[in-house]
Amino acid sequence: MSEPRETQTPRSRLWADRGAARIVGAGGVAVVCSLVGILVFLIWEVLPLVGGAGVSPGRGLGIDVERPVATAADPYRTNVAVVDARGQIRVLRLEDGEEVAREALLPADAAVIGAARLDGGALFSAAAADGRVAWAEVQWRIRYDGRVRTVTPRIAPPEILDLEIGDARVRTWAIARDDHRMSVAAALSDGSLALARIDIEVNDFTGTRDVRVQRFRIADAPGATHLAIEPEQRVLYAATAAGELRSYELQRGGAGPPRIERVDSPVTALALLIGGRALITGHADGTLAQWFHVALGEARIELARVRDFDPLGGRVRELEVSQRDRSFLARGEGGELALYHSTSGRRLWHDRLADPTPSALGFSPKGDAVFAVSDDRILELRLDSPHPEASLRTFVGRVWYEDYPGPAYVWQSTGGTDEFESKLSLVPLLVGTLKGTLYALLLAMPLGILGAIYVSQFMDPRLQASIKPTVEIMASLPSVVLGFVAGLWLAPRLEQLLPGLLLMALVLPLLGVMAGSAWRALPRAWTHRLPDGSEIGVHLVVLCLGGAVCIALSPVLEQLWFDGSVSTWLDRTTGLVYDQRNAIVAGIAMGFAVIPIILSLSDDALSNVPGSLSAASLALGATRWQTVARIVLPAASPGIFAAVMIGFGRAIGETMIVLMATGNTPILDWSAFNGFRTLSANIAVEIPEAPHGGTLYRTLFLSSVVLFALTFSLNTAAELVRERLRRRFASQ
Repeated sequence: MSEPRETQTPRSRLWADRGAARIVGAGGVAVVCSLVGILVFLIWEVLPLVGGAGVSPGRGLGIDVERPVATAADPYRTNVAVVDARGQIRVLRLEDGEEVAREALLPADAAVIGAARLDGGALFSAAAADGRVAWAEVQWRIRYDGRVRTVTPRIAPPEILDLEIGDARVRTWAIARDDHRMSVAAALSDGSLALARIDIEVNDFTGTRDVRVQRFRIADAPGATHLAIEPEQRVLYAATAAGELRSYELQRGGAGPPRIERVDSPVTALALLIGGRALITGHADGTLAQWFHVALGEARIELARVRDFDPLGGRVRELEVSQRDRSFLARGEGGELALYHSTSGRRLWHDRLADPTPSALGFSPKGDAVFAVSDDRILELRLDSPHPEASLRTFVGRVWYEDYPGPAYVWQSTGGTDEFESKLSLVPLLVGTLKGTLYALLLAMPLGILGAIYVSQFMDPRLQASIKPTVEIMASLPSVVLGFVAGLWLAPRLEQLLPGLLLMALVLPLLGVMAGSAWRALPRAWTHRLPDGSEIGVHLVVLCLGGAVCIALSPVLEQLWFDGSVSTWLDRTTGLVYDQRNAIVAGIAMGFAVIPIILSLSDDALSNVPGSLSAASLALGATRWQTVARIVLPAASPGIFAAVMIGFGRAIGETMIVLMATGNTPILDWSAFNGFRTLSANIAVEIPEAPHGGTLYRTLFLSSVVLFALTFSLNTAAELVRERLRRRFASQ
C-alpha cells in the first residue's frame, strides 16, 4: 500500500490569502489614519484660539505738534488727524507727512482747558474755562478712479455751545450725540455739573434744522475729575478726586440722584466700551476695572464692579477703546501699553514704548492698527488680534455679561448690531447634549433590552424570523423624518394629551403584567389550541385599549389634577415653563431611533449565548425566567452593554431630530418641559453664518473636538467595562 502524498496549498490560494490579509490590514490602518487626521485637522483649526495679540511697529512719521491729546485715522490708514491741547485739529498724510487740513475748534482768545476725541470716531471737541464747548468732525471722503482709491479729508465747521455757567470755571467735560440729539456735561469749579441737552429736528422737505437747547445744573457733584455720557444719553458717569464713581440718570428736567460707588484708588482715566453699556476705569495704582449697571430687583439698580484686569506698573494715564469689539488699550507711566478684552478678561499684549513716549492713542476704524502720537512723532502699531474674546473662562466658565444680574453660562453667538457682546459658553450645549441623550436612553434602554430578551428567549421562532428584520428596518428610518413627525405632529398633540401620557406611563406596565398573569392563569387546554405567539396579540389588544382609555381621560385628568391647563399649573406651582417642543418630545423621537439599535444588538448578544448553558440550567430544575436572569443575561452582559453604548453614541451625535423637535434653545436646564441644543445641532445651525477663520468658526471646531473627545472617552471606558465583564463571566 503506497503512502499518501503530502497535499500542498496551491500557490494561487496562498497569494490570495496574503493579499486579502494585506488589504484588510491596509484598510484598518487607513481607518485609524483617517481618524487621527480628522482629529489633527480639528485641533489645527482650534489652536489659533489660544493665541494672544501680535503688535508690530509699522510706519513712522515725524511731526511737530505741541502736546497732542487725541488722534484718529481714516479706514485705510492714509491720513491721521491729531488734535492738540489748544483745540487745533491737524490732518497729516501718513505717506509723506504733508498737512492736508487744519482747523481751530475755539477762537484764539479762548482759555482752552483741553481737547479730546469723542464717540470713537473722528469727532473732536475742546472746551474753554468760560463754559464754551466746541466740536467738529473730520470727514473722510473716499473716491475710486478705476482701481485707484483716494481719501480726501475735510474738517466740518466747528459748532460752539455756551453752557452759561456764570463765574464758575470748567474743569472737565463730556459729549454724546446721535442723529437727533446731543448732550453736553461739564464739571465746574464750584462743585456742580452743568448739563445741556440739544434736540435737533430736520425738515425733510427743506433740509433746515430746528435746534432747541435746554440747560440744567446739578448741585451735588463735588470734585468731578472725569466725565462720560453713554451713547443713548440716559446715564452720566462722574469720577471724583475723593475716590467715588457716580452715575446720574439723565432726565428731561435734569438728572436723578446719583448712584455712588467707592473705589480703592482715585480714577485717573475713564472710557465707555462700544455700545456704552460698560465703563472702564483706570486708577492711580495701575489697576483697571469694568463697571455696568445691574438690576437687582424690580426697582433696584446698582453700578457694579464686575471685572478686574491685570494691572499696569504705574498710574493709568489714558484709555482708548476699539469700535470693532470690546478691546481697549491702557497707557501707563513711561510709555507702558497694554491691550485688553473686556468679555474674556484677557490681557492680550503688554509692552513699553520708551522712545518716543506717546501722549495720545487711537485705534484705526477697522481695529487693525493703533496710532501712538508724541510731540514729534506718529508711530503706527499694526495690530493682529483675531480672537480676543476667546479664553478658557469664556468657553467653560461663568461670565458676567452686560445687562445680566450675575455671572452665567450663555451661548448667544450673534446679535442685531455690531455692539453685540458675543457669548460663547459651551456648557449649555454640553448639558443639552447629555440631556437629550439621557431622555432618549430612558425610553430606549428598557424597551430595547426587555424587547431583546423577549424576542431571543421567549418568542416563537416563526414570529422571531419576521420581528427581527422589521426592527432592523426601523433603524434605517431617516432622522429628518422622525424629527419632522415629532416637531409638527407629536409636539402639539403631546401638549394637549400630557396628562393621559403620564397616566399611560403608570398604567400600561401594570396592564402588561396583569395580561401576562391572566394568560398564564388560563387552562392549558385553552392556550394549546391557540397558535404559538398568540399571547402577543392579547398583550397588544390590552395595551392599545389601555392607551386609548388614558388618552380619552386626558381632558378630565387635566381638569382635575392641573386646574384645566398643564402649562399654567406648572408655571404657577413650580415655576417651570412648558415649551411645546421640549425634551419629552425629543426623547420620544430620539428613543424611537435608538430602540432598534439596542434591541437588535442585544438580541444578537443573547442569541450567541451557548444553548448548552440554558439546557443545563433547565435540566437542573430552573425555570425559564431563572435561566434567563441568572445564566443568559450575565453571559450576554458584555454584548448588551456594548449595544447600549452604541445607542448612546447614536443619541449623542443626533442632529436633525434635535433641530426640529426641541426648539433648539441653548439653555442650561435639566427640566423635561423645555428644549435644549446639542453640540452637533449647534454646529449645523451656526456654521453657515460663521465667517471663515473667525472666532465663531473656530469655536464650532472646538465644539467638534469636545464632541470627539466625549464620544472617544465614553467608548473607551465602555470597551474597558465590556472587556472586564467578558473576562469575569468567561471564567465562571
